[in-house]
Amino acid sequence: MTLLLFGDQLGPHFHTGHDEIVLIESATALRRKRYHRQKLHLVLSGMRHLAAEFPDRVTLVRANTYREAIRDLNRPLTAYQPGSFAAQRMLCELGVQVRPTNAFALSRQEFTAWAGGRERFLMEDFYHYQRIRFDVLMDGADPVGGRWNFDADNREPPPKRTRLGVPAPWWPEEDAIDAQVRKDLDAMNLPTVGKDGPRRFAITRAEALSALETFVLDRLPHFGPHEDAVLTKDWTMAHSLLSVPLNHGLLHPLEVVYAAEDAYRSGDAPLAGVEGFVRQVLGWREYVWHLYWHLGAEYRHCNDFDAKNPLPQWWAELRPGAIRAACLRTALEGVRDHGWVHHIQRLMVLGNHALQRGYDPAALNDWFITSFADGFPWVMPVNVIGMSQHADGGVIATKPYLSGGAYLNRMTDHCGTCWFDPKRRTGERACPFTAGYWAWLDRNRERMRGNHRMARAVQGLHRLADLDEVREAERDREIF
Repeated sequence: MTLLLFGDQLGPHFHTGHDEIVLIESATALRRKRYHRQKLHLVLSGMRHLAAEFPDRVTLVRANTYREAIRDLNRPLTAYQPGSFAAQRMLCELGVQVRPTNAFALSRQEFTAWAGGRERFLMEDFYHYQRIRFDVLMDGADPVGGRWNFDADNREPPPKRTRLGVPAPWWPEEDAIDAQVRKDLDAMNLPTVGKDGPRRFAITRAEALSALETFVLDRLPHFGPHEDAVLTKDWTMAHSLLSVPLNHGLLHPLEVVYAAEDAYRSGDAPLAGVEGFVRQVLGWREYVWHLYWHLGAEYRHCNDFDAKNPLPQWWAELRPGAIRAACLRTALEGVRDHGWVHHIQRLMVLGNHALQRGYDPAALNDWFITSFADGFPWVMPVNVIGMSQHADGGVIATKPYLSGGAYLNRMTDHCGTCWFDPKRRTGERACPFTAGYWAWLDRNRERMRGNHRMARAVQGLHRLADLDEVREAERDREIF
């Protein structure tokens, strides 16, 4: 039976053992939404590189739609579970046999057994289960070092310099396939956002292995301490940049975390940084995949705070030039230039801003999917709807990820050169994050009063003599 693979199923754990493989380039799928230009480049480059590597086994079909291509093939097809409800529904409607994916460490059946009758799904509980299940960073029945979580060691502010000063990431070299992809995308005149290349992420198996090796040897030893910090002129810092090859199926999560564990066991990387990285891959990433399916297709429409504001045009179109807030401008510039910023910029700058301003969570979720190189339908709902916007009422997180300018002043190097003052909540130079924090708490005080992690912050509203001024200014704020 012929195996149908999608553009995020490119690794050997998908295609090994299959003699007839089909990949489909769908013109309609490329046009369906306003994707980041570099994201489309990665998708096409990945599929074309795989077809070129295995010309006797892989056929690349160019078609108007997936449905037309599958019908025209007119043969029995099998496929691994895709990364969205819509794609799975299409495969079932067209009679394609869908088998469980092997792209993740934990199977759907095992996750369902773990989830049981839970109404709340705390990642820390799942993470402990994963560590034990796959024997990662364990000493018998106990976690290495006697602790499951070394977050407290990984929260240092940025150093007093413009760059972290660690070895550079592994960078790919574009080839003739990339050149043709760029030429074809130009000819299609697609409604994209963001800047074109150069390609900065691994998109072949060989490239992914090189990127993994470089990270583990050169960068993982420096990853932990400044994991949550942001430097304006160092967009990669010590991050792995492996989310793209992982989410395109070029690396298996277990080979990644075992490589990181080996670095710790051999004394080449400290435990705190290795544990933080393992938590990202074996904990959070797996958790996000399984909850996408477990919570159902309607989860992306959760809107517990009834936030309805549309995304501003400057945000949706990645035009940050007129933004005065240095942290917000830098984050949007990163998305525009690379299709990627690291987790703190996603959560505590972009997500924090969106929550304070009441942006529609579903629209924000779609923006993260289309604007990020590692964004796919399964990736973002738990990250955006649950973690970032707390729009699910607390199914995922115990509190909204909300902060004022003080946090950003501590964990970034932005505030020192910013036009706004993180200590001010009123006046012309009032920081939109500081003032926005108090304005959001004021709007949602009744709901947050019952949240034990937010109750103290809500009580702080009573000490603000200028709350009326903050409330009025933030309601009408147009400058960020």
